Amino acid sequence: MTGPIEAERSRATLDLNAFWNWLVLHPNCIVRAGSVDALLCDDEDFHWQFASESENLLIAQLVYGKRLVGEILIDRERVAYVQSSQADQEHEYVFELICETERERLVAWVFVMSHGLDDEPQESAHAVPTLVH
Repeated sequence: MTGPIEAERSRATLDLNAFWNWLVLHPNCIVRAGSVDALLCDDEDFHWQFASESENLLIAQLVYGKRLVGEILIDRERVAYVQSSQADQEHEYVFELICETERERLVAWVFVMSHGLDDEPQESAHAVPTLVH
C-alpha cells in the first residue's frame, strides 16, 4: 500500500517531443535546469530561450540581457523518454530526460519547473510574476 507522500511523488512518462513543446510555452516557469556537467539556476534578471540547431539537437539557453549565461545541449537521439514527478520542495516539479542502453539507465538532463504538466502556473513561483505566461 502506498501512502499519500508516495502517491504524490508518483512518476509519469512522456515522449521528448511532447515535453519540449510544453516546455517552450513555459519559459518563465523554469526554476533550474542542467545535465551531469552543468546546472543553470533561474533569476529574475535572466530569461530562457529555446532553439533547434538541427533535427537532433535541442538547445535551452539562459540569457542575461543579450549575454549568454549558459546553455544546455540535448541530443534528441539519446533521450528515450521524459519522466516527471513532484519534487520534495513545494511548487517544484522535476522532469528528467532519460537515456537508456542495454546496460544502463541514466538521467542525462533535468528541468525543474514551478508547476507540473496539468497544473496551473503558480504566480508566486515565477521569477517575475508580472511577465506574461
